[in-house]
Amino acid sequence: MHRTRRPLGVPITVLSLLLSACGGGDGSGGFANIPPTATPTPSPTPTSGQCSLRAREDWALAQVNEWYLFPETLTGSVDPAAYTTLADYVDALTAGARAEGKDRYFSYVTSIAEEDAYYDTGNSAGFGVRLQYDEDARRVFVAEAFEGTAALDAGLDRGAEILAIGNDAASLRDVSDIMASDGAAGVSDALGPSTAGTTRALRIRDAAGERVVTLTKTEYDLTPVSSRYGARIIEENGRSIAYVNLRTFIDTADPALRNAFASFRAQGVDQVIVDLRYNGGGLLSVAQVLGNLLGGNRATSDVFARMTYRDSKSAENETYRFAPQSQSVSPARIAFITTGDTASASELVINAMLPYLHADVALIGDNSYGKPVGQIALDQSACDDRLRLIAFSLQNSAGQGDYYEGLAPYMDATCKAEDDIDHALGDAREASIRQAIDWLGGASCTPIPAVTQTARTASAEHVQSIGAGAHLLVPARPTTPQREVPGSF
Repeated sequence: MHRTRRPLGVPITVLSLLLSACGGGDGSGGFANIPPTATPTPSPTPTSGQCSLRAREDWALAQVNEWYLFPETLTGSVDPAAYTTLADYVDALTAGARAEGKDRYFSYVTSIAEEDAYYDTGNSAGFGVRLQYDEDARRVFVAEAFEGTAALDAGLDRGAEILAIGNDAASLRDVSDIMASDGAAGVSDALGPSTAGTTRALRIRDAAGERVVTLTKTEYDLTPVSSRYGARIIEENGRSIAYVNLRTFIDTADPALRNAFASFRAQGVDQVIVDLRYNGGGLLSVAQVLGNLLGGNRATSDVFARMTYRDSKSAENETYRFAPQSQSVSPARIAFITTGDTASASELVINAMLPYLHADVALIGDNSYGKPVGQIALDQSACDDRLRLIAFSLQNSAGQGDYYEGLAPYMDATCKAEDDIDHALGDAREASIRQAIDWLGGASCTPIPAVTQTARTASAEHVQSIGAGAHLLVPARPTTPQREVPGSF
């Protein structure tokens, strides 16, 4: 499948349907990325005041009033003069739904250029690591390192601990001291802006010992399916189990997933582990590709998902169906590895499989994030403003789409497991993968405990838990890559 971008006029352009979490696109990206068929507004001639803060706020308010999925939560009493940034104003407009746990910073403003670069190729700037922290212990670890980046080139990889951060080796400050005074936000700030050329010295400790490395942030294209461990066959007591780890739902994941599943199909696998433990979402079109590759035994009449807009936009509602591909497999059982950071497009795929596989599809690890809604893109190109606005909800063929508290309460099978950074991703000894293998083989396990919506709503604004007291490090105002690849720096 390909992703289409059909502009529907300026200043309003509905470009794609996104499904992501943490304030970053709903992670949906659009099944076939077919936008709503709104009547375009003639493009006005840009004026010198078009990109003033007040003009941008007025524009955002008009889009919210027209498209927002939860119009009943809008009070109309938000004074634009009280806000110094467009992002803060949009947060204020959506505060009512956020208080109900329905829009946890999923609606946001971003750069058109930055977002397009990320979804097209995975382009971003950074060291190339994903970081997690333990707030109580005041420690920070590398959860994952990306290929072709400064971090991996310098030997940083999963399990390494960052002990100190400085602008150079002479100004190193212990991470424990940073967290004691400024919390996790202090660590994020200490790592510097997400711009190429930013340099930091890090004192790290890993299996090779303790040392200081100096890293410079560079631009790189994220590989959505790792060349090291993204796809493999795990042999276990005569069983061949397919394992695929998907970092994010971007365009370049499509061919990588197809290649992986073509190999799985050729080897006749009927058990699959899909590792989505850090996947915050992305394009809906790519989510449908993954669903189709897992649905070789699905009929073309079988519903993948239903997309539902607010009542005034009900003409835009769509039903999407499975479309098995030449690379598709027909697994008897699927184990999805999830954490509190598994969100949006990731949850969509899992939820889509549930009515067909029931107890033969399981969550392994921890409860997912809880984002059954998606964004459309509304552009004001003259100002490089893209408003990613929650505009639709998603349900599976059984009508289930209320998993704001995560998917665990709705699954017939779940198994609690840790995110074991002492072992590499893709390693059969890693705790969550080990539990997935055991469950696929019929072993019993301890279920994932349910998390109430009250507890979710009361949690920190942008923090996502990955279990065992660990959290991915996410800035208060993440970039598009940091929304879709939580913890990335």
